[in-house]
Amino acid sequence: MSEDRDRRWRLALGGEDEALSQADQRLSDALTALYGEGDGDEKKRRGGLGGSTPNVARWLSDIREYFPSPVVQIVQKDAFDRLGLQRMLLEPEFLAAVEADINLVATLISLRTVMPDKTRDTARQVIAKVVAELMARLERRTAEALRGAVDRSRRTSRPRFSDIDWPRTIRANLGHYQAEYQTIVPERLIGFMRRQRRIVVDLDEVVLCLDQSGSMASSVVYASIFAALMASLPVVKTKLVCFDTVILDLTEELADPVEVLFGVRLGGGTDINQAVAYCAGRIERPSKAHLVLITDLFEGGNAEEMLTRLARLIGMGVNVIVLLALSDTGRPASNPVLSARVAALGAPVFACTPDQFPDLMAAALRREDLHAWAAGQDIKLTHPAQ
Repeated sequence: MSEDRDRRWRLALGGEDEALSQADQRLSDALTALYGEGDGDEKKRRGGLGGSTPNVARWLSDIREYFPSPVVQIVQKDAFDRLGLQRMLLEPEFLAAVEADINLVATLISLRTVMPDKTRDTARQVIAKVVAELMARLERRTAEALRGAVDRSRRTSRPRFSDIDWPRTIRANLGHYQAEYQTIVPERLIGFMRRQRRIVVDLDEVVLCLDQSGSMASSVVYASIFAALMASLPVVKTKLVCFDTVILDLTEELADPVEVLFGVRLGGGTDINQAVAYCAGRIERPSKAHLVLITDLFEGGNAEEMLTRLARLIGMGVNVIVLLALSDTGRPASNPVLSARVAALGAPVFACTPDQFPDLMAAALRREDLHAWAAGQDIKLTHPAQ
């Protein structure tokens, strides 16, 4: 125990130490390169990642070897902030060595216009890898939550396996409990009958209206992936509209989420009013429409006109939902005054995580009270302005 404590102290102090093993010395060097302190008032650190891409690539390799992925991502972020490594993202060798995560994807999106051709293909591969991992994590839950093809108002005794209503089936077969096997052998299955969706016009339509200003970076990535997932399901009509001071309709690109992300322009101003006006024009049937406005509500356009437009949409029967963020980082910074005024219109205003989003959309499609849904999820709602 004392040896382990001594080792930890030596690693914390850093620098050359003959008592450290070769592996521990490499770990110490990797940390000193980033976190080593300067001498006196000088900002220059004892260590440094060097100016060459191979040195940085080796440093990243050491970091990945000695730390779990969540820690690697934190160290990488510190390196970007403290040592100005964003310029290195323009080098394909560095990009191939970096630990890919959603923050890196957002950074690559913001740099795409200045990337040289030799880096663009590598960046696309990195983004594709992260997108594939996120879709694998979110796809099944999204598909199950939004399975609007299942009509839960009608029952059948011959359901498909995925449509079995297990709570009702178990209650109906409690008399067939097998004590020897400690299980129920159901004699009668109860499930949901699938709704025939031959008339496309009957589908609910979901318009994701996405603020692509720099502060919404992780929300942009997640929302783009969810838009692609929802567009792949034949149960809703999904549209994706991104905006800053310019409108970017990416609905036609939803078959390829990587292409969607490469089409996004992170940064710039914010004109929510203009975006709401555009989305209103894209809504075909207000009573079957859901407008999910993903923005921190820092409006650079006409706020009063934006509020009037939202009120008009709500009055027409559109299910308006305002997400202040769609990210893993909790409640974001947002415009409290405008948030409260939007809430006063009757629209729910809150932030949610990617894991909560499928259930949110399922509740929205069922036209449930989303204020009650959010409260049940322990999500803090914005209160209406008094």
